[in-house]
Amino acid sequence: MIAKTLSSAKYALVSFRRNPAATFFTIIFPVLFLVIFGLVFGSGEMGPADQRVKVSTFIVPGILALSIVSATFVNLAMNQVIRREAGQLKRLRGTPLSPLGHIVGQILAALVIVVFMTVLVTVIGRLFFGVEFNLSSIGVFSLSVALGAIAFSALGLAITAIIPNDDAAPAITNATVFPLYFISDVFFFSGGDSSGFIDALGDFFPIKPLAESLQDSYNPFIESVSIPWGKWAVIAAWGMFGIALAARFFKWTPQTERR
Repeated sequence: MIAKTLSSAKYALVSFRRNPAATFFTIIFPVLFLVIFGLVFGSGEMGPADQRVKVSTFIVPGILALSIVSATFVNLAMNQVIRREAGQLKRLRGTPLSPLGHIVGQILAALVIVVFMTVLVTVIGRLFFGVEFNLSSIGVFSLSVALGAIAFSALGLAITAIIPNDDAAPAITNATVFPLYFISDVFFFSGGDSSGFIDALGDFFPIKPLAESLQDSYNPFIESVSIPWGKWAVIAAWGMFGIALAARFFKWTPQTERR
């Protein structure tokens, strides 16, 4: 079981590497936003007079949250729909690899990409924008990344149920999350200046709690990072929601065979 699951994860990583669309939305897309927003807005400062920090300090964890969503939700949804419509998932049901083994393998592959993107975004933030990482927060930071990756993986598998074909996969997945980026402190850090409704809407969905749970790890004025239980609870709740939907509605056969 373990060997087959690892083999499934390896195959998923090879398929990802050979898929230009997946590579763009998962790796190039977040890096482009990090560089653009970092260069345009990153040199500005915010915070109290005695604790001024560059805006890039908040842009980096926001783009990292975007990277996690892209590596899990967007990438998994697109990949699974492509494989489903090509008949690959249906054929998998006739192999020794169990459905659970396949799903776990896909999530493991997504986690590998998340680790890569976490290192890449952090390194770019440090080298180009001077954003330092607080090593004392590595435990809370790692749990935040892992929880976010698992939750958005589940949501990515769940949304495949409403994607009719592989051509629609990039549009639907990105249309689902892109508006949330603007209310989730991903592109711009609100600093509490946004309206109550927008703030509450961002807090309700899981992207903003994920971004905020990562922010303190890049804040140079915080020596000890507190455990973001409330934010983790929101992310976990959405993850459980995604698991429930995926368990109920995930399809293994192409749409043409379900008409």
